[in-house]
Amino acid sequence: MAKDIKFSDFTLGEKARVLGLLGRMGKRGLAGDTVDLSDLQRRVERIEKQAERRKGKK
Repeated sequence: MAKDIKFSDFTLGEKARVLGLLGRMGKRGLAGDTVDLSDLQRRVERIEKQAERRKGKK
C-alpha cells in the first residue's frame, strides 16, 4: 500500500473495488502456490495511486 494513505482515504467505490480484488486474490491463492497474482496487485496499486493523488490535492 502507498505510504501516505490510509484505508479511510479511499472513497466508498474504491474500498469496494479493493475488497473485491482482495477476495479474487484469495480465491486464486487457494488454487495453489504457483498462481500469478501480479495483474490483480497492479490494479490495487492503481487504485492506491489514484487515492494518493486525490489526497495530495487537498
